Amino acid sequence: MENKCKVIALANQKGGVGKTTTAVNLGVALAKAGKKVLCIDCDPQSSLSRSCKISDDPDSLDVTLSELMEYEMTGEDKDYILFNNTVQQFENIDLIPSNISLSGTETALFNCMSRESVLKRTIEPFRKNYDIILIDCMPSLGMMTINALVAADSVIIPCEPSFLSVKGLDLLLHSIAKIKRQINPSLQIDGVLMTMVDSRTINAREITGALREAVGLNINVFNTEIPRSVRATECPNVGKSIFGHDPGGKVATAYENLAKEVIGLERKAQVRPRPHGLR
Repeated sequence: MENKCKVIALANQKGGVGKTTTAVNLGVALAKAGKKVLCIDCDPQSSLSRSCKISDDPDSLDVTLSELMEYEMTGEDKDYILFNNTVQQFENIDLIPSNISLSGTETALFNCMSRESVLKRTIEPFRKNYDIILIDCMPSLGMMTINALVAADSVIIPCEPSFLSVKGLDLLLHSIAKIKRQINPSLQIDGVLMTMVDSRTINAREITGALREAVGLNINVFNTEIPRSVRATECPNVGKSIFGHDPGGKVATAYENLAKEVIGLERKAQVRPRPHGLR
């Protein structure tokens, strides 16, 4: 039976563009829409784990993504820790946390066979249990981000409407194209997601418009834009998603709309044209 699970990496080498916020809130929005969702914290800074209040001190966790990847690299039997100690719950999604030990794992990857695909092999057993897996990448184009892009079926690129954020897209798009060409030919870009948008400012409107014009012919730019909101910035402090903290607000509505777009892309990808001449 074909596995219908879709793995989506949330990637941008620039920090502070809303990757973690999107991982949490898109994950919860997809779960509200009926999808079984797993989020993976692929950043040694543990931003996703901390935002979801998995632990007051993620560095004290016994089993995280780092341990799973190290078991994969050494070839040891990981079934016990895989299914009994790793997955945490947050609202209506599951989560694999990370901590600072992931930095050591990234260094160890350089001496590992097939180092670019360790994460792909690590998360493969989880695919049968979920409809969508979201990978929250670290703000770099290092080995962990490469692993995430190799493991992913597609990429969502959160992008703040600022000059530096938009200029940095070229490097990321080049890296995605290289990985697609050399390692993961099925990798697709679901789209660029504009985050922290203040539509009241001329600068934000101009940059967003210029981005849509520049890349829109070749790369999808989501119709949904995530607005800038004080309520959204409060969520990590209270350990809730935007749906738990401000369910009737504009950010919650935006992530619900984004989830609909993502599900629409998933359905479209599953529709395959019949070969010519077949009925």
